[in-house]
Amino acid sequence: MKKVIILGGGISKERLISLETARSVFKSLKKNKKYKSIISEPDEDFFKKVQTFKPDIVFNALHGQFGEDGYIQTILESQKIKYTHSGVLASSIAMDKEISKKIFLNNKILTPKYIKYDFNKKNKNIITQIQKKLKFPVVIKPINEGSSVNVYICSKQNFFKNLKKLSNYNQILIEEYIPGREIQVAIMGKKKLGAIELKPKRKFYDYKAKYSVKAQTKHIIPVDIGKNKIQEIMNIALKAHKLIGCRGVTRSDFKFFKNKFYLLEINTQPGMTNLSLVPEIANYHGINFANLIEWILKDASSNR
Repeated sequence: MKKVIILGGGISKERLISLETARSVFKSLKKNKKYKSIISEPDEDFFKKVQTFKPDIVFNALHGQFGEDGYIQTILESQKIKYTHSGVLASSIAMDKEISKKIFLNNKILTPKYIKYDFNKKNKNIITQIQKKLKFPVVIKPINEGSSVNVYICSKQNFFKNLKKLSNYNQILIEEYIPGREIQVAIMGKKKLGAIELKPKRKFYDYKAKYSVKAQTKHIIPVDIGKNKIQEIMNIALKAHKLIGCRGVTRSDFKFFKNKFYLLEINTQPGMTNLSLVPEIANYHGINFANLIEWILKDASSNR
């Protein structure tokens, strides 16, 4: 019997979603006689639990800062503990939206144009710069948050009002707004797993649209864009996954506009809740939740 510590919770703004993912994984492993599992917070008691429980694998169910950015991965690697999902470097690159964008652009992957805004430098000409390089509306977002936390679509009129909401971040990205269809692609190891389209009732696929049943976001599988276009978007997702050096399961977020795919970002630790997209895509392609979790565990290693 393999022992598994499921790391959930943490201190990021995605704490509650992380706990939900952890509980879903725990529930699945409870039914599997091959595994004995416990849920742990990544706090000061974590290493006591490691010493007493002696896990074979740590299932990393953390989302956001300190869990998805290479920080916890560094700790696990230093202790030679086998863990799931991407390693230190891939996690930190994927979490940093500016660095990952540069990698996409250098490798001819379309991504929305952007300006980096520094709150300490108080750029007075920012409106002129936006009109010159991006045009309104624009999207403003933190450089290293997930789950669409603190992401706003801004017109010229409400730009400064929304900008103020992000002033506790030193730097943010101001990004060209790409309208069009929301399509997300799951990669599993070296395999193109599949795609799903999202039709949010809200302005865009924001935090509420992602995690609230009340938001009534429509999930569409199969995506109706034709076989060639499906292959094209899955090839781009696999290319991005490999370029960043990701491992395990990832989910890439795209906008499809004027017959072109724009890669918004790549998620190295996609959610595993009942509303999560990777389990839904996997299930459609014949991999149920229990088998997906087992595959992720078998893929774990201490040198990612």
